[in-house]
Amino acid sequence: MIRKADKRVIGAFVVGAVALLVGAILVFGSGALFKQSDKYVIFFDGSVKGLSVGAPVIFRGVKIGNVSSIGLVYYADNKQVLIPVVVDVALARVTGVPDKLGYPDYALWVKQGLRAKLEIQSFITGQLMLAFDFYPGKPAKIYGIIKDYPELPALPISPDIFEVMDDIPIKEISANLQQAVAGINRLVNSEGISELDKTLREVTHSARSFGLLAEYLEQHPEALLKGKSISKGE
Repeated sequence: MIRKADKRVIGAFVVGAVALLVGAILVFGSGALFKQSDKYVIFFDGSVKGLSVGAPVIFRGVKIGNVSSIGLVYYADNKQVLIPVVVDVALARVTGVPDKLGYPDYALWVKQGLRAKLEIQSFITGQLMLAFDFYPGKPAKIYGIIKDYPELPALPISPDIFEVMDDIPIKEISANLQQAVAGINRLVNSEGISELDKTLREVTHSARSFGLLAEYLEQHPEALLKGKSISKGE
């Protein structure tokens, strides 16, 4: 005698299969399974206003990762509150990089002058990003507070960054954009649009006529000297 299948067992099996399928799509679709990425921590001793999780990490203008987390930590040595910024860097994006330049011998880059610094990502929104480059001779300050990730040194935060962002007339730019949009709406919804359409049709007709003339001259260049011949039927 054949036993009747338990609906609960079937339901659990279907749910599990769907969950596995969704997980596989997320992993393979994002390419996360094949990415070689490392996390590093950078400490800043000043404001990072404008830097947010997900902000790009670039090296000489080329994106190599993203900001993974931003926090606060108390540094007892000098009784100072520091800002640890964890970045996720995909070393696979740098073609030809030997393995030794990642974990665990990343310090080689630091000795050669690799430093992080804050740069403006957008003058309109005031968003910041992290930029890496080599600055030989610049001191490398290592705090050693967080042991979970290798630490990369940062250049001191330049006050010019925030001065520039504070000088950007955000309200004026927004007001000008609103006025421009309002003007476009008035043009589209006014009777003047019919005149604009008429002008566009005339320009299109003129362009077509010019194209026909250019085609005729290409086929009959002697017409420039003798003029266009007139057939008997014309």
